[in-house]
Amino acid sequence: MERVNHSVVSEFILLGLSKSQNLQILFFLGFSMVYAGIVLGNLLILVTVTFDSRLHTPMYFLLINLSCMDMIVASSATPKMIVDFLRKRKTISWWGCYSQMFFIHLLGGSEMMLLVAMAIDRYVAICKPLHYMSIMNPRVLGGLLLSSYTVGFVHSSSQMAFMLNLPFCGPNMVDSFFCDLPLVIKLACKDTYMLQLLVIADSGLLSLVCFLLLLVSYTVI
Repeated sequence: MERVNHSVVSEFILLGLSKSQNLQILFFLGFSMVYAGIVLGNLLILVTVTFDSRLHTPMYFLLINLSCMDMIVASSATPKMIVDFLRKRKTISWWGCYSQMFFIHLLGGSEMMLLVAMAIDRYVAICKPLHYMSIMNPRVLGGLLLSSYTVGFVHSSSQMAFMLNLPFCGPNMVDSFFCDLPLVIKLACKDTYMLQLLVIADSGLLSLVCFLLLLVSYTVI
């Protein structure tokens, strides 16, 4: 209710990468090809692993989940960015912006934890090869995947919780091609210095923990 009562901004304007019409057409073509490559590449991995019974192993199970995350996180902002290259007025609703940030942080956090799960899988495969299939059983794989999504959800929810009660009364221009959380927070009609520090600390802590876990895993290997 506080956001409804004190916010007059119902949409944000994305400034994009450039105001030059020629450059925007070039960006449209370039990013369209890159996005198509991302989707087709990950779909190829999904189809190959699904239909080749020789690849039905724990490592490839985690790999196809990583491919799914890659496709979804790329689709959370890229299609709109590509379409916006052809528009003069690049706008996004408040809830559209909120949803975009939520899914980017959800899948970004989940992806980092899934990389840790893949490092654990490689540790077991290399250091305990004779017990690999018994250790990395479907129950363990399901637990690792669920943990990845849980960490991503908690991370994203904690980030978005900072946004819910922020009042926005103008300006509403985001200097980016998508809703970037730190840039959107700066537009709030209040002092958000401490809030920005909390957002950076939240993301930084998750990145640091994942990095240390990966470092430990590969050091042991």
